[in-house]
Amino acid sequence: MARGLLGKRSPTFFRQRRRDALRDADLIILAGSVADFRLSYGRVLPRNAKIIAVNRDKTQLTLNSDMFWKPTVAAIADPGNFIVRLSELLKGMKVDADWLGSLRSRDDEKEQENLKKSLEKSDKFINPLSLLQRAESFLPRDLVLVADGGDFVGSAAYILRPRDPLTWLDPGPFGTLGVGGGFALGAGLARPGTRVWVVFGDGSLGYSLVEFDTFDRHGVPVVALVGNDACWSQIAREQVPMLGAATACNLSHSDYHLAVSAFNGVGLLLDDPDKVDDVLREADAAYREGKSVLINALIGKSDFRSGSISV
Repeated sequence: MARGLLGKRSPTFFRQRRRDALRDADLIILAGSVADFRLSYGRVLPRNAKIIAVNRDKTQLTLNSDMFWKPTVAAIADPGNFIVRLSELLKGMKVDADWLGSLRSRDDEKEQENLKKSLEKSDKFINPLSLLQRAESFLPRDLVLVADGGDFVGSAAYILRPRDPLTWLDPGPFGTLGVGGGFALGAGLARPGTRVWVVFGDGSLGYSLVEFDTFDRHGVPVVALVGNDACWSQIAREQVPMLGAATACNLSHSDYHLAVSAFNGVGLLLDDPDKVDDVLREADAAYREGKSVLINALIGKSDFRSGSISV
């Protein structure tokens, strides 16, 4: 929820096993975080922990409180200013080394599980986790990442690491698909010279595909990595077990890369796991020449996010 705030890697930032960490914590600070579905409406917050909630919005500050959780302290304030002031007051204090060690151990364990999952052979085409792992290794330091999608982007959130604060843009808590094109254009204009990569699901790409014309007209090159599994997979993960049918979830392995070529961009088809690195390099070379690029990556199915919900 604070993605990129402490850079790509920090000894005090852990992105895996959050639920376990919250369960064992004795003090939790919700600095702008809201007890919505991402925190199971407060169910994951232990009742025996001290909880300090900080938010500029009074309604968001205590959302779902007294139902599943209750703040020990609720402060209407700017979360950023609060954290800075708190850090000044806590100078000289140290966090328990055993606690940090347990968090690091859990984080490393989950990272290894994800890496192992990425080495599995997909049913067809490319293992989406393998694609994302290789993209993470390839992506440069000076980068803004834009995420627009459901299942593929949900997986990307576990693999890709924002390089700096304010370098990760996504649809937010309401999952408003379609922001990718606009976010990418805005990032490119606000930070000229900084590379902009967009991670799209094939469903969400439908909202932004024509924006490759906009990128070209405004001279803002971007690179789009599309995870094309021919499905609204985020919806299907919940719908199929519940209703027994994938009605309106199935798409086609469309040639999105050909459409981009019509907008003076470069379209690349990626359907072979042995060619991932070559295609990433080809995309980067075209970007350096001022061209927007779309990588239409055909991916197989994965149970990595089994049980995830579409809300």
